[in-house]
Amino acid sequence: MSRVWKVSVGLAVAALAAVGPGAAAAPAAATHVPKVPEVLKVPDGNKLVAVMAARGVQTYQCSNNVWTFVQPDAILTNRGRPEVLHSKGPVWTSVLDGSSVTAAAVANSPVPNAIPELLLRSTGNRGPGKLSKVTFIQRLKTKGGLAPTGSCSEGVTASVPYTADYAFYHPA
Repeated sequence: MSRVWKVSVGLAVAALAAVGPGAAAAPAAATHVPKVPEVLKVPDGNKLVAVMAARGVQTYQCSNNVWTFVQPDAILTNRGRPEVLHSKGPVWTSVLDGSSVTAAAVANSPVPNAIPELLLRSTGNRGPGKLSKVTFIQRLKTKGGLAPTGSCSEGVTASVPYTADYAFYHPA
């Protein structure tokens, strides 16, 4: 098993455990269309179906003395309960029904001291369920997750914590 995979699995288990028994008391996820920069607006003909808070890491690996992005690993919650795993691809997979969506970034907006906010378009959906009809995803309200700075040793990985909100859209 690769080191990155072990870290990913460990993060997922730790994050699920951290949500803990009090999670059900968390406030409901917002489902109003978030205010975003023009470049991140979802095209007409799509409707917001969910906004979920994410907590996870952005993993980087040192290659030729430069930190290079490898993958995200995050758990998205809805009403305080884990519902979606976010991983390399990028792909989002429902832990409730196994449906998934893979997407590619089509626009970004810089955020000071954090990874950028993104607009992503679906490149593929799998299975019936929560994510089977997702057309667009917005990564919003990002905090943290930036690549380490300075020199590094070849092959070393670093997982940098981040939080964000992810907004999911279906056809209207």
